[in-house]
Amino acid sequence: MAKFLSQDQINEYKECFSLYDKEQRGKIKATDLMVVMRCLGASPTPGEVQRHLQIHGIDRHGELDFSTFLTIMHSQIKQEDPKKEILLAMLMTDKEKKGYIMASELRSKLMKLGEKLTHKEGKDIFIKKEKKKEASKHQVASVTDSPLAHPHPLPGSLQKA
Repeated sequence: MAKFLSQDQINEYKECFSLYDKEQRGKIKATDLMVVMRCLGASPTPGEVQRHLQIHGIDRHGELDFSTFLTIMHSQIKQEDPKKEILLAMLMTDKEKKGYIMASELRSKLMKLGEKLTHKEGKDIFIKKEKKKEASKHQVASVTDSPLAHPHPLPGSLQKA
């Protein structure tokens, strides 16, 4: 696993793993796996956690050692693509398939969902339009113009033919 993860990553994972290894036996409960993974920045769904456990033959009431945990973390990190997930979230928000979402709608979602942004953080994300008549409005780059949409369009993407 050392060839896939840096020593710093392994040390960070070990430190977090140890916090959940309550009996200091080198194992954590399978029921703690999602929490530990999320503490380390991964975003597994309950289904993904269950799949990882099944692949390694671990019952949901079982335990896993650090080596197995490293393998699971490597697998999860490899499959996660935050840019793709953001694009998919934007595509889902654009219900009318216009190729863009309103800045106010995105700002609202960023300030209300997940790790909430402050008003200032939400405002700082947006770029003022240069057109004088629209100087008070903000713009979000069109999803279709996103470099994330190229060269391999996602199924159901907003790219115009």
